[in-house]
Amino acid sequence: MKFTKMQGIGNDYIYVNCFEETVADPEQLSVKISDRHFGIGSDGLVMIMPSDKADLRMRIFNADGSEAKMCGNASRCIGKYAYEKGLVHKDEITLETNSGIKILKLDIKNEAVTSVSVNMGKVSFEPADIPAVSEKPLIDSILDVNGTVYNVTAVSVGNPHCVIFGGDPDDTDVEGIGKQIEFHPMFPERVNVEFAQILPDHHIKMRVWERGSGETLACGTGACATAAAAVKNGYFSYGEEITVFLRGGELYITVYEDGTVIKRGGAEFVFDGEIAV
Repeated sequence: MKFTKMQGIGNDYIYVNCFEETVADPEQLSVKISDRHFGIGSDGLVMIMPSDKADLRMRIFNADGSEAKMCGNASRCIGKYAYEKGLVHKDEITLETNSGIKILKLDIKNEAVTSVSVNMGKVSFEPADIPAVSEKPLIDSILDVNGTVYNVTAVSVGNPHCVIFGGDPDDTDVEGIGKQIEFHPMFPERVNVEFAQILPDHHIKMRVWERGSGETLACGTGACATAAAAVKNGYFSYGEEITVFLRGGELYITVYEDGTVIKRGGAEFVFDGEIAV
Protein backbone atom coordinates (compact mmCIF):
# COMPACT_ATOMS: atom_id res chain seq x y z
CA MET A 1 0.00 0.00 0.00
CA LYS A 2 1.31 3.44 -0.95
CA PHE A 3 0.94 6.18 1.64
CA THR A 4 1.98 9.72 2.48
CA LYS A 5 2.91 10.95 5.92
CA MET A 6 1.92 14.57 6.64
CA GLN A 7 1.83 16.79 9.69
CA GLY A 8 -0.08 19.88 10.70
CA ILE A 9 1.86 21.62 13.48
CA GLY A 10 3.06 18.25 14.73
CA ASN A 11 -0.25 16.39 14.48
CA ASP A 12 0.91 13.63 12.13
CA TYR A 13 -1.19 11.12 10.22
CA ILE A 14 -0.71 8.53 7.51
CA TYR A 15 -2.72 9.52 4.41
CA VAL A 16 -3.93 6.96 1.89
CA ASN A 17 -5.29 7.95 -1.52
CA CYS A 18 -8.36 5.72 -1.75
CA PHE A 19 -8.93 6.78 -5.35
CA GLU A 20 -6.04 4.36 -6.01
CA GLU A 21 -5.76 2.17 -2.90
CA THR A 22 -8.23 -0.10 -1.09
CA VAL A 23 -8.21 -0.33 2.71
CA ALA A 24 -10.10 -3.42 3.86
CA ASP A 25 -9.79 -3.04 7.65
CA PRO A 26 -8.94 0.58 8.54
CA GLU A 27 -9.38 0.06 12.30
CA GLN A 28 -6.74 -2.68 12.46
CA LEU A 29 -4.51 -0.95 9.91
CA SER A 30 -4.49 2.28 11.90
CA VAL A 31 -3.27 0.48 15.01
CA LYS A 32 -0.53 -1.26 13.04
CA ILE A 33 0.87 1.69 11.12
CA SER A 34 0.54 4.21 13.97
CA ASP A 35 2.93 2.31 16.23
CA ARG A 36 6.07 4.44 16.48
CA HIS A 37 8.33 1.44 17.10
CA PHE A 38 6.89 -1.33 14.91
CA GLY A 39 4.91 0.69 12.36
CA ILE A 40 5.33 3.93 10.46
CA GLY A 41 4.53 6.12 13.45
CA SER A 42 1.58 8.53 13.54
CA ASP A 43 -1.46 9.80 15.43
CA GLY A 44 -3.64 7.70 13.14
CA LEU A 45 -4.84 6.89 9.63
CA VAL A 46 -6.62 9.23 7.19
CA MET A 47 -8.38 7.91 4.10
CA ILE A 48 -8.93 10.35 1.21
CA MET A 49 -11.96 9.03 -0.64
CA PRO A 50 -14.45 9.85 -3.41
CA SER A 51 -17.66 11.55 -2.32
CA ASP A 52 -21.08 11.97 -3.89
CA LYS A 53 -21.71 15.05 -1.71
CA ALA A 54 -18.45 16.99 -1.94
CA ASP A 55 -15.13 17.16 -3.80
CA LEU A 56 -13.57 14.63 -1.40
CA ARG A 57 -14.44 12.52 1.62
CA MET A 58 -12.30 11.99 4.70
CA ARG A 59 -12.39 9.06 7.12
CA ILE A 60 -10.03 9.31 10.07
CA PHE A 61 -9.00 6.64 12.57
CA ASN A 62 -7.12 7.21 15.83
CA ALA A 63 -4.01 5.31 16.84
CA ASP A 64 -6.16 2.89 18.88
CA GLY A 65 -8.34 2.07 15.85
CA SER A 66 -11.39 4.10 16.90
CA GLU A 67 -12.96 6.27 14.20
CA ALA A 68 -13.01 10.03 14.75
CA LYS A 69 -15.62 12.39 13.37
CA MET A 70 -13.35 15.25 12.43
CA CYS A 71 -9.78 16.59 12.66
CA GLY A 72 -8.90 20.14 11.69
CA ASN A 73 -5.20 19.48 11.20
CA ALA A 74 -5.93 16.48 8.99
CA SER A 75 -8.40 18.56 6.96
CA ARG A 76 -5.72 21.16 6.25
CA CYS A 77 -3.29 18.44 5.20
CA ILE A 78 -5.91 17.01 2.85
CA GLY A 79 -6.26 20.44 1.24
CA LYS A 80 -2.54 20.58 0.52
CA TYR A 81 -2.41 16.92 -0.55
CA ALA A 82 -5.38 17.20 -2.88
CA TYR A 83 -4.09 20.28 -4.68
CA GLU A 84 -0.41 19.38 -4.92
CA LYS A 85 -1.09 15.72 -5.81
CA GLY A 86 -3.57 16.78 -8.50
CA LEU A 87 -6.84 15.46 -7.05
CA VAL A 88 -8.35 18.95 -7.34
CA HIS A 89 -7.45 22.02 -9.36
CA LYS A 90 -9.04 24.88 -7.42
CA ASP A 91 -8.42 26.93 -4.30
CA GLU A 92 -11.68 26.09 -2.53
CA ILE A 93 -12.51 22.47 -1.70
CA THR A 94 -15.56 20.87 -0.11
CA LEU A 95 -14.68 17.97 2.20
CA GLU A 96 -17.19 15.43 3.48
CA THR A 97 -16.48 14.33 7.06
CA ASN A 98 -18.37 12.38 9.70
CA SER A 99 -19.37 15.72 11.23
CA GLY A 100 -20.62 17.29 8.01
CA ILE A 101 -19.17 19.01 4.96
CA LYS A 102 -16.28 21.38 5.60
CA ILE A 103 -14.98 24.08 3.27
CA LEU A 104 -11.22 24.39 2.74
CA LYS A 105 -9.75 27.61 1.34
CA LEU A 106 -6.20 27.31 0.06
CA ASP A 107 -3.53 30.00 0.01
CA ILE A 108 -1.41 29.15 -3.03
CA LYS A 109 1.97 30.54 -4.05
CA ASN A 110 4.03 29.17 -6.95
CA GLU A 111 1.68 26.16 -7.19
CA ALA A 112 2.34 25.23 -3.55
CA VAL A 113 -0.23 25.48 -0.76
CA THR A 114 1.23 27.73 1.94
CA SER A 115 -1.72 27.64 4.37
CA VAL A 116 -5.29 26.38 4.57
CA SER A 117 -8.33 27.94 6.22
CA VAL A 118 -11.06 25.56 7.31
CA ASN A 119 -14.64 26.56 8.04
CA MET A 120 -15.19 24.20 10.95
CA GLY A 121 -18.92 24.85 11.07
CA LYS A 122 -20.71 25.86 14.25
CA VAL A 123 -19.69 24.87 17.74
CA SER A 124 -22.29 23.76 20.25
CA PHE A 125 -22.35 23.90 24.03
CA GLU A 126 -25.53 21.81 24.27
CA PRO A 127 -24.98 18.66 26.37
CA ALA A 128 -26.82 16.45 23.86
CA ASP A 129 -24.40 17.47 21.09
CA ILE A 130 -21.24 16.59 23.00
CA PRO A 131 -22.69 14.33 24.54
CA ALA A 132 -22.54 15.06 28.26
CA VAL A 133 -24.71 13.74 31.07
CA SER A 134 -25.98 17.13 32.21
CA GLU A 135 -29.27 19.01 32.14
CA LYS A 136 -27.57 22.31 31.30
CA PRO A 137 -24.47 23.39 29.34
CA LEU A 138 -21.17 22.87 31.12
CA ILE A 139 -19.71 26.39 30.99
CA ASP A 140 -17.15 27.06 33.72
CA SER A 141 -18.87 24.22 35.58
CA ILE A 142 -17.50 22.09 38.40
CA LEU A 143 -16.40 18.55 37.49
CA ASP A 144 -15.36 16.18 40.28
CA VAL A 145 -12.60 13.86 39.09
CA ASN A 146 -11.84 11.25 41.75
CA GLY A 147 -12.10 13.86 44.49
CA THR A 148 -10.34 16.70 42.65
CA VAL A 149 -12.51 19.52 41.37
CA TYR A 150 -11.95 21.23 38.00
CA ASN A 151 -13.82 24.08 36.35
CA VAL A 152 -14.59 22.86 32.84
CA THR A 153 -16.31 24.05 29.69
CA ALA A 154 -17.64 21.33 27.38
CA VAL A 155 -18.09 22.07 23.69
CA SER A 156 -18.67 20.13 20.48
CA VAL A 157 -16.76 20.98 17.31
CA GLY A 158 -18.19 17.95 15.55
CA ASN A 159 -16.35 15.95 18.22
CA PRO A 160 -16.41 16.34 22.02
CA HIS A 161 -14.06 18.57 24.03
CA CYS A 162 -13.61 19.46 27.67
CA VAL A 163 -11.62 22.68 28.18
CA ILE A 164 -9.92 23.60 31.45
CA PHE A 165 -8.53 27.11 31.92
CA GLY A 166 -5.78 27.57 34.47
CA GLY A 167 -2.06 28.07 34.86
CA ASP A 168 0.82 27.05 32.61
CA PRO A 169 -0.11 23.79 30.84
CA ASP A 170 3.54 22.74 31.04
CA ASP A 171 3.10 22.43 34.80
CA THR A 172 0.05 20.18 34.39
CA ASP A 173 -0.16 16.38 34.58
CA VAL A 174 -1.76 16.17 31.14
CA GLU A 175 -1.63 12.38 30.91
CA GLY A 176 -2.87 11.66 34.43
CA ILE A 177 -5.72 14.17 34.42
CA GLY A 178 -6.50 13.83 30.72
CA LYS A 179 -6.93 10.07 30.91
CA GLN A 180 -9.29 10.34 33.88
CA ILE A 181 -11.47 12.98 32.23
CA GLU A 182 -11.48 11.15 28.87
CA PHE A 183 -13.26 8.23 30.55
CA HIS A 184 -15.29 10.28 33.05
CA PRO A 185 -18.95 9.17 33.36
CA MET A 186 -20.00 12.71 32.43
CA PHE A 187 -18.90 11.92 28.86
CA PRO A 188 -20.40 8.60 27.71
CA GLU A 189 -18.60 8.67 24.34
CA ARG A 190 -15.33 9.82 25.95
CA VAL A 191 -13.91 13.29 25.39
CA ASN A 192 -10.83 15.21 24.26
CA VAL A 193 -9.32 17.33 27.05
CA GLU A 194 -7.65 20.74 26.61
CA PHE A 195 -5.51 22.44 29.27
CA ALA A 196 -5.34 26.15 28.43
CA GLN A 197 -3.76 29.33 29.75
CA ILE A 198 -5.03 32.77 28.72
CA LEU A 199 -2.19 35.07 27.65
CA PRO A 200 -2.18 38.79 26.70
CA ASP A 201 -2.81 40.10 23.17
CA HIS A 202 -5.37 37.48 22.04
CA HIS A 203 -3.13 34.50 22.73
CA ILE A 204 -3.78 31.12 24.36
CA LYS A 205 -1.25 28.45 25.36
CA MET A 206 -2.66 24.93 25.19
CA ARG A 207 -1.86 21.25 25.56
CA VAL A 208 -4.28 18.53 24.50
CA TRP A 209 -5.11 14.98 25.53
CA GLU A 210 -6.88 13.33 22.58
CA ARG A 211 -9.28 10.47 23.17
CA GLY A 212 -7.91 7.34 21.58
CA SER A 213 -4.45 8.80 20.94
CA GLY A 214 -3.13 10.32 24.18
CA GLU A 215 -1.28 13.62 24.21
CA THR A 216 -0.52 14.94 20.74
CA LEU A 217 1.55 17.92 19.64
CA ALA A 218 -1.51 19.62 18.19
CA CYS A 219 -5.26 19.26 17.73
CA GLY A 220 -7.14 21.52 15.34
CA THR A 221 -10.60 20.88 16.73
CA GLY A 222 -9.13 21.23 20.21
CA ALA A 223 -7.76 24.66 19.37
CA CYS A 224 -11.17 25.66 17.99
CA ALA A 225 -12.94 24.32 21.07
CA THR A 226 -10.55 26.17 23.35
CA ALA A 227 -10.96 29.46 21.47
CA ALA A 228 -14.75 29.08 21.47
CA ALA A 229 -14.73 28.30 25.18
CA ALA A 230 -12.50 31.33 25.84
CA VAL A 231 -14.95 33.60 24.00
CA LYS A 232 -17.92 31.99 25.77
CA ASN A 233 -16.27 32.63 29.14
CA GLY A 234 -15.60 36.26 28.27
CA TYR A 235 -11.83 36.15 27.81
CA PHE A 236 -12.05 37.31 24.18
CA SER A 237 -14.59 38.86 21.81
CA TYR A 238 -16.40 37.41 18.80
CA GLY A 239 -14.80 38.13 15.44
CA GLU A 240 -11.22 38.61 16.62
CA GLU A 241 -8.47 36.23 15.49
CA ILE A 242 -7.02 34.31 18.42
CA THR A 243 -3.56 32.78 18.26
CA VAL A 244 -3.37 29.38 19.92
CA PHE A 245 0.10 28.12 20.84
CA LEU A 246 0.31 24.33 20.83
CA ARG A 247 3.38 22.17 21.36
CA GLY A 248 3.68 21.66 17.61
CA GLY A 249 3.15 25.26 16.50
CA GLU A 250 0.50 27.96 16.10
CA LEU A 251 -3.07 28.03 14.84
CA TYR A 252 -5.22 31.08 14.20
CA ILE A 253 -8.86 30.82 15.24
CA THR A 254 -11.79 33.20 14.72
CA VAL A 255 -15.12 32.61 16.48
CA TYR A 256 -18.27 34.38 15.25
CA GLU A 257 -21.48 35.18 17.12
CA ASP A 258 -23.48 32.53 15.27
CA GLY A 259 -21.01 29.89 16.50
CA THR A 260 -19.09 29.54 13.24
CA VAL A 261 -15.37 28.90 13.69
CA ILE A 262 -12.65 29.54 11.09
CA LYS A 263 -9.26 27.89 11.60
CA ARG A 264 -6.14 28.88 9.68
CA GLY A 265 -2.74 27.19 9.67
CA GLY A 266 -0.09 25.33 7.72
CA ALA A 267 0.38 21.72 6.61
CA GLU A 268 3.52 19.87 5.54
CA PHE A 269 4.53 16.72 3.70
CA VAL A 270 6.92 14.48 5.66
CA PHE A 271 7.52 11.61 3.25
CA ASP A 272 5.93 9.16 0.82
CA GLY A 273 6.31 5.44 1.26
CA GLU A 274 5.03 1.93 0.67
CA ILE A 275 4.19 -0.70 3.26
CA ALA A 276 3.11 -4.35 3.11
CA VAL A 277 -0.28 -4.75 4.82
